[in-house]
Amino acid sequence: MVVTTRSPIRSSVGLKALMAVTGILLVLFLTVHMIGNLKIFTGEISFDHYAHWLRTIGVPLMPETWFLWIQRAVLTFAAIGHIASAAILARRARAARPVKYAHRKPVQGSYAARTMRWGGVIVLLFVVYHILDFTTGTLNPVGDPDRPYAQVVAGFALDRWYVTLFYVLALVALGFHLWHGIFSAMRTLGQQTPAGERRARIVAMVVSVALIGGFLTVPFAVMTGLVS
Repeated sequence: MVVTTRSPIRSSVGLKALMAVTGILLVLFLTVHMIGNLKIFTGEISFDHYAHWLRTIGVPLMPETWFLWIQRAVLTFAAIGHIASAAILARRARAARPVKYAHRKPVQGSYAARTMRWGGVIVLLFVVYHILDFTTGTLNPVGDPDRPYAQVVAGFALDRWYVTLFYVLALVALGFHLWHGIFSAMRTLGQQTPAGERRARIVAMVVSVALIGGFLTVPFAVMTGLVS
């Protein structure tokens, strides 16, 4: 009799750990990114200086913009690992329930948990649009990555309300995704006692609300004229 075993990283436990670690890495990036976005309240000169400084991190040890490309590569691999592990785990969960009952009892769970998959898709589409709008300037009215402050103001102008609406909806979806994802990650990494689950829920709620609130202040500040 031949017994086949999965490698630790391919096991369900390993995949859950991979999804948790990559998720934490992405949350750390979002935190730094959100804090950087808030510098727009310090004025155009300060914000543009900050944006240009990001391109020079590591100089002269590395050529200009190399740090950004290394960061993008790491985040891309983290996102791929996160999505792939989630997809494999979802497929295994479906395979473990091959029989569909006509009268299936609804599964109890939070709204965030039930919309986790669609929230991830919305966030992915938003990331693509966000890059085309503010990183490359392809879809931005200013279209000049060397003028990041002007791009943000033009990007969230009143006549582009539909962009702001999409931005808000995507961030709300991200908030639900973070809420459930951080809670699940903390449980995967050891917070499985009743007290640990309560801590995980509180941390997940605080982090997701703080991040999404921070990101939303920018478009609302532009639309109300606080940033212009």
